[in-house]
Amino acid sequence: MKKIKLLFQGDSITDAHRNREDHHDLGLGYPKYAAEFIKESYPNVEFEFIDLGIGGNQTKDLVARLESDFIDIQPDIVSILIGVNDTWHHADDRSWIPAELFEERLRTVLDGIRSRTNAKIMILEPFLIPIEDKEFFREDLDFKIDIVRKLALEYADVYLPTDGLLWSAYIGDDPLSFAADGVHPTEKGAEFIGKMYAEYIRPIIDGLIK
Repeated sequence: MKKIKLLFQGDSITDAHRNREDHHDLGLGYPKYAAEFIKESYPNVEFEFIDLGIGGNQTKDLVARLESDFIDIQPDIVSILIGVNDTWHHADDRSWIPAELFEERLRTVLDGIRSRTNAKIMILEPFLIPIEDKEFFREDLDFKIDIVRKLALEYADVYLPTDGLLWSAYIGDDPLSFAADGVHPTEKGAEFIGKMYAEYIRPIIDGLIK
């Protein structure tokens, strides 16, 4: 039976109350649902799912964790969802991180994965669900989404346009039913992202099991 090690990386959206003493615990967020959908689609593949998302993390934290939480894991696939905290943690006084620094940090992580592992890379687009108290985040986050898209063209094997897919899902629905605070998905939002994740990652998995 083919074996595939898949690493979920990111911030609290990926962490989702996982048990950090057990890196196979996928918490309550999109990794849990993604894993369920993936296993249903590939019953003849043995997956090892690892969740190392940490709440509050920014790109600088992924750089600090590059050795222990990326390279040492040596995954077959790594997915990364990061960026909203690079905006949120600087929102009170709008002391936004320079675009060049955000790009440098994320590029450092992606370079490390590319040069020191054989992992296929899936990048998830940062997202913000429309909510009044965080609408101004867009003045910074949209630039960061553009940088993530740019780097995806250079490094990613698959890119999940999370922000755009969520906006499509809002049509005829209540956006806040996907994330009541605009950032952290509800069960409905997590399941939606997990389903999209499982669909978008198929080309990577299909390539590994050929």
